[in-house]
Amino acid sequence: MKIADIELGDRPLFLAPMEDVTDPSFRYMCKRFGADVVYTEFISSDGLIRDAGKSLAKLRIAESERPVGIQLYGHLVEPMVEAARIAEAADPDIIDINFGCPVKKIAGRGAGSGMMRDVPLMVEMTRRIVEAVKKPVTVKTRLGWDEESKNIEEIALRLQDVGIAALTIHGRTRAQMYRGEADWTLIGKVKNNPAIRIPIIGNGDIDSGPKAREMFDRYGVDGVMIGRATYGRPWIFREVKHFLETGEVMPQPSVAERVEIAKEHLAKSLEIKGDRVGILEMRRHLSNYFKGLPNFKETRLKLVTLFDPNELYATLDSIADRWGDFDVSGVIPAPLSHDV
Repeated sequence: MKIADIELGDRPLFLAPMEDVTDPSFRYMCKRFGADVVYTEFISSDGLIRDAGKSLAKLRIAESERPVGIQLYGHLVEPMVEAARIAEAADPDIIDINFGCPVKKIAGRGAGSGMMRDVPLMVEMTRRIVEAVKKPVTVKTRLGWDEESKNIEEIALRLQDVGIAALTIHGRTRAQMYRGEADWTLIGKVKNNPAIRIPIIGNGDIDSGPKAREMFDRYGVDGVMIGRATYGRPWIFREVKHFLETGEVMPQPSVAERVEIAKEHLAKSLEIKGDRVGILEMRRHLSNYFKGLPNFKETRLKLVTLFDPNELYATLDSIADRWGDFDVSGVIPAPLSHDV
């Protein structure tokens, strides 16, 4: 599979953009475990244009992440075009447009999946962005606004016509949010339409190697994007790749392995963000590495309240000492509803 001139190999795996999750340290971990393409958290076009510190900080990418995409959202054409130019200056490999976020504060004002109610505006915005930047432009979207308006087949063709390099489709409508099972049937129809020439990436409910292979084989998608199942589990990319290559299900990492992964993740967060911010941003990750461990409440409280790095490392080591013999074969973190 290729996105423009970016060669990604056979059956590539993508890390979904997730607000407050896919920060640089988490992207680093997912890349280390085999993600072929990673994306930033989604970035507000208005925030970039206003030079808002939080939005600008999200543009920070590292060479080790490549290929990496910067994802943008907004509801007005001109600010989105200007934001795309600003994002391109940060030198990502891909500019991605978010037409999929279902949360009310985004979709309710016409951005994210709210754009699916105004397809001509969606197409015009995409056309203008493609014309404004030299980097390949991709889109992430959903099946439609609701059950009565599943218009992804039309949208895919129109977006292809204005020059996008790839399309990612989440197998739910905006009205579904993250409820129920993702429906890959329409994703497959888009992919298998003879008029479609761009890569189609499927997204929704991929949480294992067998599930990923089923979607590749049944629907013929070019790539698979994994979102919520990565949270507290960046090693899922290793698991999926191993299954795709061998047909074998890898055992879940032991508690001791998880401790070492968490320590590496913490070290990267501290390196990138400094002690205070690095620790604050790690809190949402740390305790999720150990979901399912018995009698863990007191230790989890330490993981989300301590500010001293040495104390955090000592707490992580204590987890390996106390729960080292615990059977984690069935311990897989419950998915969140963050991916956009």
